[in-house]
Amino acid sequence: MPGSSLADVFGFTGRVALVSGGGAAGDGIGNGRATAILLARAGARVFVVDRDLALAERTVRMIDDEGGTAAACAADVTDESQCRDMVAAAVQRFGRLDFLSNNVGIGSRASVVDEDPEVWRRVMQVNVETMFLASKHAIPAMRRSGGGAIVNVSSISALRPRGLTAYSTSKGAVIALTRAMAVDHGKDNIRVNCVAPGPVYTPMVYGRGMSEQARDQRRRASVLGIEGTGWDVGNAVRFLLSDQARYITGQTLVVDGGATLVGPARESQEY
Repeated sequence: MPGSSLADVFGFTGRVALVSGGGAAGDGIGNGRATAILLARAGARVFVVDRDLALAERTVRMIDDEGGTAAACAADVTDESQCRDMVAAAVQRFGRLDFLSNNVGIGSRASVVDEDPEVWRRVMQVNVETMFLASKHAIPAMRRSGGGAIVNVSSISALRPRGLTAYSTSKGAVIALTRAMAVDHGKDNIRVNCVAPGPVYTPMVYGRGMSEQARDQRRRASVLGIEGTGWDVGNAVRFLLSDQARYITGQTLVVDGGATLVGPARESQEY
């Protein structure tokens, strides 16, 4: 758009975003860190939350180095009191809250027969309950700001199960939660959408020691034949949070290079 800044296009100027799971190992670019950096580039003030404060602080330094505005916070979003406190801290720091990006998640690989019940419950707690708790406390703050937007991160495993039963079930629940929240809070001028990443290469994946062969297999799982990264997910989240998506709510945007369009494959790592 001629004569317009990136911030003007997205509508983030003067607005505040909270990004959970916004850290990453080293200088790696996970979905949360990419989202935080991209939001800051577009003019938002970003409150970066991670269970490990040092990881959130590294994201903030990366934003600072680019001239953006951000602050770090440590919080375990499986704990309701910490979710309440992180929202309060964001509002105290920046004066308002407009956007929430829910990125926290873990994986598991087993059938219902083989899965440990404690692991099942932990996957549901981390992948679904954290989004419930963060949203529960963020939405009242958004109401006070006149509305806003939330984006939850699901997975194509919810759409194409492949031997990750607890994980697939939890990510399916994220999609259902997104749709329900969109209906509940449209009256509050709050949009709620979801991103379902495919086989993106992030620190969560390569931190497990993925081989080059497995990495190439994941790349070839998409019809585009290219490797997805956290930046691809972050760009999708930024779009759905922005004014560019003002008429979109309750939807799931698949970011997978077309992997779900072709036959199922059993890649070596969770998405």
